[in-house]
Amino acid sequence: MRKLTIAGFAMAAALTAGCATTDQGAIDEANANANSAEQTAENALNTANSASSAARSAQQTADEALAAAKAAQRAADEANERAKRMLERASQK
Repeated sequence: MRKLTIAGFAMAAALTAGCATTDQGAIDEANANANSAEQTAENALNTANSASSAARSAQQTADEALAAAKAAQRAADEANERAKRMLERASQK
C-alpha cells in the first residue's frame, strides 16, 4: 500500500513535470525519483519484516527461558522442602 502511495505521488510529480514542460530530462528525472522512492520503500519494508522476525524469535527464546526458570524454581523449592523435612527428622532423633 505504501509503495502504491509513493508511486502515485511520483507519478503525479512526473505528470506535473510533463505538463509544465516538454523537457524529457525532467520526466526522466521524475521517473528515476519515483523508482528510487519505490526501492527505498521496498528496502524499508524488508527491514521491518526482518525486525519483526527477529522480535518473534527473541520472544520465543524468552518464553523458553522463562519456562526453564520456572521449572528450575519448582525443582529448587522441592529440594528445599525435602531438605527441611530431613532436618526436622534428624533433630527429632
